[in-house]
Amino acid sequence: MAKPLELLAPARTAEIGIEAIRHGADAVYIGGPAFGARHDAANPMTDIARLAGFAHRYHARIFLALNTIFRDDELEEARRVAWQAYDAGVDALILQDMGLLELDLPPIQLHASTQCDIRTPEKARFLADAGFSQLVLARELSLPDIAAIRQRVGDGAGAPVLEFFVHGALCVAFSGQCYISHAHTGRSANRGECSQACRLPYTLEDARGRIVSHDKHLLSMKDNDQGANLRALADAGIGSFKIEGRLKDVAYVKNATAYYRQLIDRIVDGAAGTYARASSGRCRFGFTPRPEKTFNRGSTDYFVHGRQPDIGAFDAPGFAGEASGTVTRVGPDWFEVASDEDFANGDGVSYLARGRKPAGLRINVAQRTAGGWRLHPNAMPENADDLCRGTEIRRNRDQAFERLLEKDSAERRIGVALTLDETADGFAVAMVDEDGIAARAAVAHAKEAAKNPQRALVALGEALGKLGATEFHATEVNIRLAEPWFLPAATINALRRDAVDALVAAREAARSRLPRALPAEPPTPCPERELSYLANVLNTSARAFYRRHGVTLIADAYEANTTPGDVALMITKHCLRYSHSLCPKEAKGWVAGVNAEPMTLVNGGERLTLKFDCKKCEMHVMGRLRKPRTIAIKAA
Repeated sequence: MAKPLELLAPARTAEIGIEAIRHGADAVYIGGPAFGARHDAANPMTDIARLAGFAHRYHARIFLALNTIFRDDELEEARRVAWQAYDAGVDALILQDMGLLELDLPPIQLHASTQCDIRTPEKARFLADAGFSQLVLARELSLPDIAAIRQRVGDGAGAPVLEFFVHGALCVAFSGQCYISHAHTGRSANRGECSQACRLPYTLEDARGRIVSHDKHLLSMKDNDQGANLRALADAGIGSFKIEGRLKDVAYVKNATAYYRQLIDRIVDGAAGTYARASSGRCRFGFTPRPEKTFNRGSTDYFVHGRQPDIGAFDAPGFAGEASGTVTRVGPDWFEVASDEDFANGDGVSYLARGRKPAGLRINVAQRTAGGWRLHPNAMPENADDLCRGTEIRRNRDQAFERLLEKDSAERRIGVALTLDETADGFAVAMVDEDGIAARAAVAHAKEAAKNPQRALVALGEALGKLGATEFHATEVNIRLAEPWFLPAATINALRRDAVDALVAAREAARSRLPRALPAEPPTPCPERELSYLANVLNTSARAFYRRHGVTLIADAYEANTTPGDVALMITKHCLRYSHSLCPKEAKGWVAGVNAEPMTLVNGGERLTLKFDCKKCEMHVMGRLRKPRTIAIKAA
């Protein structure tokens, strides 16, 4: 049986979620009224229900992010949200906190959030045995890592779907393993309030205080782009391709979703019998998807093919834009650019000014020249040296492209074959959609010979195929009549509408909720018998869960403010020794007289010590609580 490949798109709001479905998403993940890991992307349950109703027309799914960690006094509210989501038609809950599994949850499918830090076959197997049907794997995994997890959890009926981020912003830390925000601001990333310390500028010092790198965004990653690796990821075991972006705007979601829709369709169409679509309908787009035109920091495929040398967005953490040319001349209120791109009034451009500081300009007037374009910005840089000949220009706002995305930029239609037949007392229309779901409508009507048989047949065919106001389109129209009978336009139109209504009802009847996986009995032992603060256990229910699974020692979550002294506030696969050619495996710890360890990140008065675990090839950013926000938990 062919394996479905799911395209999973983000939604900040229900409206954006609807556009994601229109642009080809098989599933959408969205935050509800509370407890999502994006605090600023909450939605009322009425909107969630509206989104679910729209998605289900195409047998697409809605996943609700309920993926923070909870205090004891929040668990009952979280349980109520879960039931409200089920009643609203949500298809699955995305969870991090194991305490929820001890509650009376509805019979809804459970997905293990990226915050669960799933990077080993043992962890994946444990969560699958605990009742999770879909596992969001760590972004840092390689193809062999993914294949090893797939082998461990199985690949047949009942095996969990493996989900992997393929596009968008990259957290530099292993998800769920970053506490800098809580330590410095009291805002916990595990509770949806990340302050994004990773996007701040830092100076990197060696053990003697010498500067290795000055005022760079050293913990800021380029954006994820696995477009070239989708088939390899599918072959390794990934079944759900996830786009990051629950805080992104609708243009980003439209563009990214359409781009990956086209790529996945090519895989499915080229591997018939191996892979299949995960929902119904084909998309037509009113634009050519180009992910580089909406928010990006440059691109990387991260660790999928092993460690890469250039994964950081060190110069700037914001939208870099697409490379669009080089400055050739500069005038008093204009500059000229050698470029093959088409610029327009209203475009935005960025560049690196002196000291490789990011700067930007809005173009008032764009004039074509023999070698490219003369661009008149709203204001020239104050310092003439910031924009000079040879400066690379990147466009971070393409006015013409944005206007395309502001329109109805896609339509999604489910293919149907229609057949008009005679009945004993009239006529019937049968419809069979691309999923094999059938419906029929009939009408009693006298059979009157058409005065112009050929014209009558043409009119009947045209009337049957008019499905423009629905989610269907006619792939085939058959007329099976003893002779060309006359049917008034109003009659055939009403018959077609009744058939469409019947098909919609049949599709809904054929749609089933995703099955809830039953946990293994007896409970599978946890791979670790002792859990540190890194397990993010903040409530007594989570403690009870882990005790049932054989854990003997359970530390408080870091958010409980009981973890003393300097600890790892961030654990990351990104290594600043490696990125600065100081890896001891390659340079023996010395380059140009700079000692590779210990190293320190400095931002203002904040100093973070870097420790390196070369065996695991990880970097630990060490620090302590500065601004605790006390989160009370009950005694063990």
